[in-house]
Amino acid sequence: MQFDVERTTVLGRPALSVRGELDLATAPRLAEAVESQLSQQPQSLVVDLTDTTFLDSSGARELARTARRAADESVALEVVCPRTNRPVRLVVDLLELRALVPIVESPSLTENEVGP
Repeated sequence: MQFDVERTTVLGRPALSVRGELDLATAPRLAEAVESQLSQQPQSLVVDLTDTTFLDSSGARELARTARRAADESVALEVVCPRTNRPVRLVVDLLELRALVPIVESPSLTENEVGP
């Protein structure tokens, strides 16, 4: 599977859908996409790893950088990584990435998206 970062929306929020292997060779492409999205000063950003097939330490480091950068700019970040994505979730869990990155099973509704 070829690597791709697709700009999209999730529940009305800007999102990056990551497909393929997130590793040393492809992490810079995610960094560029994140930079592009954050330069638009969004209130929130979703990074969706549902279709990511592999994650190495370079990819994990890029997710940590993304979380730090989003926090510095007061952007609410969610990184979607369902438990069913076992290869990626294994790395997330082994590295205890949840301590640095807001990992969620699925995108959550924000206060503005909750209906009456």
